[in-house]
Amino acid sequence: MRRRLIAALAALVLAAGGAVVLLAYVRGADARALAGVQTVDVLVVDRPVAEGTPGEDLADLVRTERLPAKAAVPGRVTDLDALTGQVATADLQPGEQLLTARFAAPEDLTVPGTVAAPAGTSEVSILLEPQRAVGGRLAAGDTVGVHVSLSDRATTHVVLNRVLVTQVQGAPAPAPDGRTTDTAATGGAAPSASLMITLGLRPEQAEAVVFGMEHGTVWLSLEPEGVDTTGTEVVTPDNVYDKDWS
Repeated sequence: MRRRLIAALAALVLAAGGAVVLLAYVRGADARALAGVQTVDVLVVDRPVAEGTPGEDLADLVRTERLPAKAAVPGRVTDLDALTGQVATADLQPGEQLLTARFAAPEDLTVPGTVAAPAGTSEVSILLEPQRAVGGRLAAGDTVGVHVSLSDRATTHVVLNRVLVTQVQGAPAPAPDGRTTDTAATGGAAPSASLMITLGLRPEQAEAVVFGMEHGTVWLSLEPEGVDTTGTEVVTPDNVYDKDWS
C-alpha cells in the first residue's frame, strides 16, 4: 500500500513538472516566434461591451496584448482617453481589437431630421391633420402646446406646454441649403396628408396625450421661447363667451 502511495505521489510530481516544462516551452516558443518581429501593443476587448457603453467605462473591459505589427488592425484605439465623450455604436465581443470606427459621439448617432428626446422622457407619436399641427410647419426641435378637446364634455384645454418635437414625418422637406421652398415661403399649399408628430414626454405627460387621441381630439400650437403660457383654463360652453380674450 505504501509503495502504491509513493508511486502515485511520484507520478503527480512528474506530471506537475511536465506541465511547468510545457508551459515554459510554449512561452519560449512565443518569444522565439516574435524574435526579430516588430510588435505593437493592442487594446483588445476582454469582457463583452454593450452598445452604448461610454468610452470612460472601458478600462475594466479591455486588456493590452502585444502582437506583430502586421496583425494590428488599422484604426485601432491606442489610448482610451481618445474615446472620452464617445459611446460604443455596436456590441463588442471578447477578442476583438478596439477600433475607433466602433465609437461615436452620442449626438452624431441621431437620425437626420430628428433631435434627441430630453433625458428621462419617452417618445410618443401621434397622427394629425395639417391644420391640427400648425399647418404642417412643425419641425424637429420646435416646442408645442398640446390642446385636448373632449366632445362628450364639450371642453377644450391646453394640457401641456413647451413639449419638444423630436421628429416630423410627412411634412415637406426643407431645401438642401436649409432655406424654405418657394411654396413654404409664400404661404402656399399646406401638406395634403396627415403628419406623424413625435413628442418627447414624461410618462404622465404621455398619458394625457394618448388619452386625448383616444377619447377626443388633439391640436398642437407652436410655443417658441418667450411665449406666455399662463392664464389658460378649461373652456366650456358656459364660459367661452364670458371670458375676456383681449
